[in-house]
Amino acid sequence: MASSKPVAAKGTPATAAVAKAKVEHHLHEYDHDPKAPAYGLEAAEKLGVDPARVYKTLVAEVDGRLVVGVIPVAERLSLKALAAAVGGRRAVMAEPPAAERATGYVVGGISPLGHRRRLPVVLDDSMQAHDRVLVSAGRRGLDIELAPADLARLAGAGFAPITA
Repeated sequence: MASSKPVAAKGTPATAAVAKAKVEHHLHEYDHDPKAPAYGLEAAEKLGVDPARVYKTLVAEVDGRLVVGVIPVAERLSLKALAAAVGGRRAVMAEPPAAERATGYVVGGISPLGHRRRLPVVLDDSMQAHDRVLVSAGRRGLDIELAPADLARLAGAGFAPITA
């Protein structure tokens, strides 16, 4: 079951960031199934949204520093492309505890917004083909829909081709 609710009602750092910035957005909540094999695809299905407009947030370690990549839920992250996008040489996926500590979110609910520690964020350039996209709002079962340009501005992010 999907619904749109005012952002202020949910209270995550990501929702607080969009509320403070006063950008146009919609919050979508759905009943998360803890057994779902892929959180992002689950969101697209339960919200009835084209998976091409739903993006997942992944945390990688590039040359020893954490970097966030945001890609379509049906795609795979190119670690080589992510490293190149931030001027690095080598990338590996971050260990889940490190990603959770740095962002303040649990895996499956990591948002590109409102991190505990400021991390570089790279948005896949495919995002620019959409008027509005959905990303995690900071917990499993909660997504925020907003314009890619607003997401980039709020996350301090750039666009680059980072899918495999």
